[in-house]
Amino acid sequence: MTRRTSRLRTTAAATALLLALPLSVAAAAPALAAPTAPGAATTTAAATAPSALHLELPRPTGPYAVGQEVLHLVDQNRPDPWVPSAGPRQLMVTMYYPAHAGTGSPAPYMTAAAARMLLDSAPATSSIPTESVTNTRTWSSTDARPQGGHYPLVVLSPGFSMPRTSLTSLAEDLGSRGYVVALVDHTYENTGTTFPDGQTLPCVMCHKLTTPEAWKGLDESRAKDVSFVIDQLTQRPHPAWRYARMIDRDRIGMAGHSAGGAATVPALVTDDRIQAGVDLDGSMDYPVPESGVGGKPYLMIGHHLPGPDDPGWSTAWARLDGWKRWLTFDGSNHGSFTDFPLFYDALGMPQGPDTTMSGGRAVQLTRQYVGAFFDLQLKDIDQPLFDGPTAADPEVKFHS
Repeated sequence: MTRRTSRLRTTAAATALLLALPLSVAAAAPALAAPTAPGAATTTAAATAPSALHLELPRPTGPYAVGQEVLHLVDQNRPDPWVPSAGPRQLMVTMYYPAHAGTGSPAPYMTAAAARMLLDSAPATSSIPTESVTNTRTWSSTDARPQGGHYPLVVLSPGFSMPRTSLTSLAEDLGSRGYVVALVDHTYENTGTTFPDGQTLPCVMCHKLTTPEAWKGLDESRAKDVSFVIDQLTQRPHPAWRYARMIDRDRIGMAGHSAGGAATVPALVTDDRIQAGVDLDGSMDYPVPESGVGGKPYLMIGHHLPGPDDPGWSTAWARLDGWKRWLTFDGSNHGSFTDFPLFYDALGMPQGPDTTMSGGRAVQLTRQYVGAFFDLQLKDIDQPLFDGPTAADPEVKFHS
């Protein structure tokens, strides 16, 4: 089974499975037991009302508190690629940044309208109350006072059909480790994006991408979105974000899940400012050129596939011409690199016989290896973690 087949099966199903339990089960769900892996992050859930789930994301691991601010960016030079009649391309971006503890107010996980569209994306979840998503406790704060100094910028791109909030745990952790993070919603490519005027736009492209060429076009479009976001955050004298002074414009990376991970290839190839990339289980719809990616470092992390390796990843691996690692997390699945398995665990919901990794452990490993990669590549901090397998992380397999 190729990674593309896996993505088509699991990414589209992820929203349907997110909270696909009857209310009677949700009401009876016990507090989540401690993850089985040593040192795994702890997630708790308590049903204080029969109709609502309260999930707490794992605490970030870095030394900083995390601030959050949501931006609305409009590209006046580019019509929307999926709905041209909508006018210029518009994006919603959540910024995460190192902040002073005790400032600001708790940031919401997701707007009620976007959460409702996520739940309504499948009949099995349409009866689940909106609060089962919006009650989720995050670790970032709105209007938090920023730390001084300059920090590397990491742009995050979520999986196809998934809202940007699916990567909240990763974004918050990077912010706590001393990064500015731009988490992008690619409009019309996820279950719902809420804009400042109150509109929540749907997934126009869902179920429309049926050929490799169409997926490649999506990756190219996302790379353009990412470059535009970087333009807006780094332009002078009037950047689009009030704390843009925090960004070190000479240290920029990108990571993404599924289609967001695949989009790192065209982004690295077409934008010289992006110095390093991470693909979390995304098919290489846009192939790595035979000439490589300009020597830029690249990290590939995926779930185990039965049978031979994904041919797209094997080809990419041979062509990557800089520092590179290819890791597999045994016991994970395509959604393990997102927040969604935390909900499965909280509800006692199995993810299939081949998935043995808890959501907490998956979040922990994803944060650990993605954070270490950017610490190495953007901060020049040595990372023995990438020297090879360790007894501390037996699920992590290295390809050579």
